[in-house]
Amino acid sequence: MSTHLIAGLGNPGPKYASNRHNVGFMVVDVLVRRWGAPELRDKFKGEFTKIDLGGKDVILLKPMTYMNLSGESVQAAMRFFRIPLDHVMTVHDELDLSFGVVRLKVGGGTAGHNGLRSMVEHCGGPDFDRCRVGIGRPERGRPESYVLSDFSNFEKAELGDVLELAADMVETAIREGTRAAMNRHHGCA
Repeated sequence: MSTHLIAGLGNPGPKYASNRHNVGFMVVDVLVRRWGAPELRDKFKGEFTKIDLGGKDVILLKPMTYMNLSGESVQAAMRFFRIPLDHVMTVHDELDLSFGVVRLKVGGGTAGHNGLRSMVEHCGGPDFDRCRVGIGRPERGRPESYVLSDFSNFEKAELGDVLELAADMVETAIREGTRAAMNRHHGCA
């Protein structure tokens, strides 16, 4: 049976819970609810749960190391469950996509995202799958402040649908493979 790891990136604690930077945590929460997964529990410097999804073991992980050290938690889970890098998917916020746009990607750079940088450093390179949840760029001000701010009222009204779309894409990727999910959800391989 193959094992897959879905790591939603974010920052722990109520101060950050509604931040744009925490969409990875939000998508993991949607998947836990959707799949009826057991309650998240503490391990691997994070919170995790494990389910069987159509004959595949799936680990859902929310690193509690803060974004910049996410790779430490993911690496610990990968080592414990013996999960190869090509069976890992991160779910993270993406400045280079407009709010509401969700895209899957296989491998790639970090585009200045410190959570992805930590993943590359700790987990054996950049060749993991990504579910990129668009948050757009700020019209003014620094991206660092923007990602740590909450969604606007307009965005909050749409956020539930965006999180469900991201969860759909992750689920398709686990069931059918990431490239098939890319073809189905955004028409390119």
